[in-house]
Amino acid sequence: MKIFYLFVLLSFSLLSPIYSQSITAMTYNIRYDNPNDGEDRWDARKVFLINQIKFHAPDILGIQEGLAHQVDYLNNGLKDHKYVGVGRDDGKKKGEFSALFFNTKIFKVIESSTFWLSPTPDKISVGWDAAMERICTYALFENKKTGQRLWVFNTHFDHRGKVARENSARLIYERVQALNKDQYPCVVMGDLNLEPESEAIQYLSQHLQDTRMVSKDVVFGPEGTSNGFQFDKPVTRRIDYIFTSKSGVTVNKYAVLSDSKNLRYPSDHLPVYAELIIQ
Repeated sequence: MKIFYLFVLLSFSLLSPIYSQSITAMTYNIRYDNPNDGEDRWDARKVFLINQIKFHAPDILGIQEGLAHQVDYLNNGLKDHKYVGVGRDDGKKKGEFSALFFNTKIFKVIESSTFWLSPTPDKISVGWDAAMERICTYALFENKKTGQRLWVFNTHFDHRGKVARENSARLIYERVQALNKDQYPCVVMGDLNLEPESEAIQYLSQHLQDTRMVSKDVVFGPEGTSNGFQFDKPVTRRIDYIFTSKSGVTVNKYAVLSDSKNLRYPSDHLPVYAELIIQ
């Protein structure tokens, strides 16, 4: 009988890697290529930024504010990664992307698309009181070895429209529910231009789990994520997030990465990084 129980325990220990998968995710507003940024312009910081990404090596990377040539720069430099996404101005290459990069050694894309944060999400449009077009790019990824599937949604909320931000949160969660009929684990991330006490973040926190709040092992780095290129000031304003579904995902680690070089940040936002166990 003891031998039987030992056999059962050994079988479960051998099978457990098949049913759980550790991945890393990062959301990063890389700051659009603004020629007026002076010493913080894209050409002066892009090498450090891409090396930062390479060092932390996220399996899934959602960026915000990337223009087509910035997305191409990352795509060419991150050799193990490819991306899905379109420009928000024309649904092709024009305007900022909310691109999703993924490690091609681990994942393949089952389906992907982009919708606009507006009452007409399937058309290029400006929503509610927003100042400009805003989008959400999503994909259903499948692990090549285990067959596990994971939905990931990456977005950038408007910086001015209060109604737009609140409705964007609701729209994204409605899309998650509509698309995720098989109840796969999911991740929602991005620059939401809102602090934790806001109505929209509270709404998302009711339906999803905020990785900072539920990390099992460690929470590392400053509380804030928006640095404004101000290296001499504390980073306290938290507006970038990684959320996950409440079931099927355990958060092991959470960090806001404040890497710098010569007293300068690689972007006006700090990337948010999380280690997730997908069941």
